[in-house]
Amino acid sequence: MSHNTDQDPNGLKDDAQTASSIPESIAEGVDEEVVESNRRVFVGWQFFLFAALAIGYSSFHLFSLNVYPMETWSFRIVHIAGALVLGYGLFAGARFAEDDQQASPAWLKWASYALLAPAIYSLIQVFLMQQTLNGGAMRIDPSIETLHYGYPLIATTAAAIALSWFYRQARHRFNPADLVLMVCAIASAAYLLMAFNTNMRMSTGTSFAPPGISWAAIAGSLLILELTRRVAGLALVVISAVFLVYVFAGQYLPGFLGYPGLSVQRFFSQVYTDAGILGPTTAVSSTYIILFIIFAAFLQASKVGDYFVNFAFAAAGRARGGPAKVSIFASGLMGMINGTSAGNVVSTGSLTIPLMKKVGYPARSAGAIEAAASTGGQIMPPIMGAGAFIMAEVTGIPYTEIAIAAVIPAILYFASIYFMVDFEAARKGMRGMRKDEIPLFSKLVKQVYLFAPIIILIVALFMGYSVIRAGTLATASAAVVSWISPNKMGIRAILRALQLAGTMSIQIIAVCACAGLIVGVISLTGVGARFSSLLLGLAGVSQLLALVFAMLISILLGMGMPTTAAYAVAASVVAPGLINIGIEPLVAHFFVFYFAVVSAITPPVALASYAAAGISGDNPMGTSVASFKIGLAAFIVPFMFFYSPAMLMEGSAMQILRVGVTATLGIILLSGMVQAWFFGPVNTLQRVVMLVGAMFMIYGGIYSDIAGLAIGAALFIMQRKQHGNKATPSTT
Repeated sequence: MSHNTDQDPNGLKDDAQTASSIPESIAEGVDEEVVESNRRVFVGWQFFLFAALAIGYSSFHLFSLNVYPMETWSFRIVHIAGALVLGYGLFAGARFAEDDQQASPAWLKWASYALLAPAIYSLIQVFLMQQTLNGGAMRIDPSIETLHYGYPLIATTAAAIALSWFYRQARHRFNPADLVLMVCAIASAAYLLMAFNTNMRMSTGTSFAPPGISWAAIAGSLLILELTRRVAGLALVVISAVFLVYVFAGQYLPGFLGYPGLSVQRFFSQVYTDAGILGPTTAVSSTYIILFIIFAAFLQASKVGDYFVNFAFAAAGRARGGPAKVSIFASGLMGMINGTSAGNVVSTGSLTIPLMKKVGYPARSAGAIEAAASTGGQIMPPIMGAGAFIMAEVTGIPYTEIAIAAVIPAILYFASIYFMVDFEAARKGMRGMRKDEIPLFSKLVKQVYLFAPIIILIVALFMGYSVIRAGTLATASAAVVSWISPNKMGIRAILRALQLAGTMSIQIIAVCACAGLIVGVISLTGVGARFSSLLLGLAGVSQLLALVFAMLISILLGMGMPTTAAYAVAASVVAPGLINIGIEPLVAHFFVFYFAVVSAITPPVALASYAAAGISGDNPMGTSVASFKIGLAAFIVPFMFFYSPAMLMEGSAMQILRVGVTATLGIILLSGMVQAWFFGPVNTLQRVVMLVGAMFMIYGGIYSDIAGLAIGAALFIMQRKQHGNKATPSTT
């Protein structure tokens, strides 16, 4: 491999010039904040106002979680309300106007300001009702709650949402319709705080519940749905709407979908409790997720993300197809922390995809590899993109047990992508990056202390510290470690990290609250139990058929949704049914979790693949099909959880070791089959044999492992004889 370096008369390279040509850093801007297309970019006093709100929101969580805990329901209500206020301030409901000519007419502005009056009136009514209760009254006059609070709040919320869809203005300007929605969010939360801190809390879900709870819950649900539309698209909103329609139409449906029905008051007086919106999804978003978003923001502010990517380039950049292998490591690390597949594609893919294309990967392959690697970050322990924390909350299984169980499946997934990449690079004769194109490993290894926050997190968790305490220690260590790095975090950088965390948290909190709405429908209507009975009936015919059906439903529920929401919904609908057919809870939840995650690379709605296609310039559907092929292992391994629980660390040490090793070898054969390459080109018959051998070894049984190893050994000998000991296969 030649280098662009000068030589002395004796033919020796000029070491000084070679060293000077090696870049200090190849990753720049990985840690930069991604600004969504509908996010406002404020200037002047408005910037400082919303920066202060975001900093206050993050600080409130740190203080409440570590210093002065609030009552549980009150804390979750404030958690959602804060996200709604910040979200409506920062995210517009319509496209921005390019210039003043495209801006909305003045009457829309004044109509929006006019709505402030009833919004403020409903908020004032909450304070008046609070004074009535403080005066010794047992409850509020229902007519006051309906006429003076409920009607103005609902009418104003609905009208302001509708106006915000048509209100267009410059990106740096604030929308008065969204100011109305912020006031409505406060009015809704204020009533719920008042009601749930009195004996009225005990009446939810009954005919004795005050009507104000239902009005506040309806307004809160509308606000959550609209913010979810703005930050996560229509998919989750449409699914939520279908579930809400089912609440009131279910009594007219035939068969197993039919149920007696619920009134509007009974449903909404209970859905904004821990049976729904304030339930497991918000419990996790208000504790673990927000804490790890703050942790990720501190890492981002201290430029650790840039270091991760540079470290990956230095370690793997010179291997054949180097940038693709770098993408696997870097995207896995970043995706584990930031908890969103599509967001991770945008941050790391903007660097890795162009470099993959540079060394010979087609645009489609480059985008697909990045999408598959970023999606894999969601299943990488110990953080697993916050999915592990939701699983711990839903199942009651200790977090550390879940993190350990995820090790072998994560290894199999990333081994699959690695060998897919390696075999494609060999088949196409791709080179690695030159030494003068990547940073020196010897320099970067001196900053290996930047991994300390993640190591501290892992050690603290396995020493028995609570997730909250371990996350707080890791966050503090990120700031401390930065003091000996080139990117020191002072007061200003810490405030910037808190602001970034407040902004980053809006999407996931809105999504979790919206998923809570769906979970509430499932629990209050009993549709989950009826779905379980359907799975039970299928299992009577074939357990494999029941698993395939559960897989399809999990993927369908996850399409177009962020991982966290996808798993939360699938865990409520599908997992109980799997448990009822005799599958262990850990296996059942991992099964639906994996398919909820890989919905991000499953056609036809594959958010991570679409994001990658936007960077690579290829067709989105083609990229999603290619990423599905690269992530194929993730569609097979979950079935193996059922047939071989040792994959989830359940069994003896020898069982776990055998299953781990043979499954990895099986994944290598599977990758070779997909790419039609092993030590050289593979013909059709050999590919069929490779598939059979791979499936035998992935299955995990002792006899199937022996058969798979025999097939693998035969293929190995055949390929070595056919293609010799070539270090670098020729281009085909």
